[in-house]
Amino acid sequence: MRTPTFRRRRPHIAGGSPVWLFDLDNTLHHASHAIFPAINQGMTQYIIDTLQVDIDEANRLRAGYTQRYGAALLGLARHHPLDPNDFLKVVHTFPDLGSMIRHERGVARLVASLPGRKIVLTNAPETYARAVLGELRIERLFEQVIAIEHMRDRRHWRAKPDHSMLRKTMRDAHVSLKDVILVEDTRSHLKNYRRLGIRTVWITGHLPRKPHADGVPTRLPGTGRPHYVDRCIRSLKSLRLGTRSVRLKGQQTGRSHAADRQA
Repeated sequence: MRTPTFRRRRPHIAGGSPVWLFDLDNTLHHASHAIFPAINQGMTQYIIDTLQVDIDEANRLRAGYTQRYGAALLGLARHHPLDPNDFLKVVHTFPDLGSMIRHERGVARLVASLPGRKIVLTNAPETYARAVLGELRIERLFEQVIAIEHMRDRRHWRAKPDHSMLRKTMRDAHVSLKDVILVEDTRSHLKNYRRLGIRTVWITGHLPRKPHADGVPTRLPGTGRPHYVDRCIRSLKSLRLGTRSVRLKGQQTGRSHAADRQA
């Protein structure tokens, strides 16, 4: 795996302090508003141009590989002759990025107020991730950005929710899994990583709502808290208010997982 770029010296914080692992899109900003549609369109067009398939087949490949591997790139790189780095660059480059971003009010203040270390873990490329963080004016708040380029090993590209990738990246960052709190909008990632004993926070405020039969938006599908989610929140503001409860619950479940492993 490539080593993620550090922008400043990692602060020394006593063991046991929380390590916040933030997803980027639909977690720190509202990607479903404009960015996700643009990325999906860009991926589909790239597949059409590179693999010489029609739009229906391109959409099928994009959606199918995303569901199967966690990121469309992994399936494309494994099964088709294309340049992964060119793919990432083309579909994640937006000259008007600033106008496409929507985010929660006071996001910098909310992230800064959380105790402990803060790391971004995203299946997006680093250049795009840092551009978004720069637009949000929160890049300086994160000691590290772990992007999809940093997740690959010598043989394969990897992405969330790969277990070995997370163990490796956290070990390289000198992070114990028992100290991690993952804040993420994708339930499958939370479910897979909960099995490693980390604490999980499902943020739903930026997820698209499914329309009712009469066209009126209804409540988010499945917004009841699943068993693998320690806390379900609508916003980062809610995360700050519930920090203590997440940490306490994590301590209790951590002891439970330790007991299970010893049994």
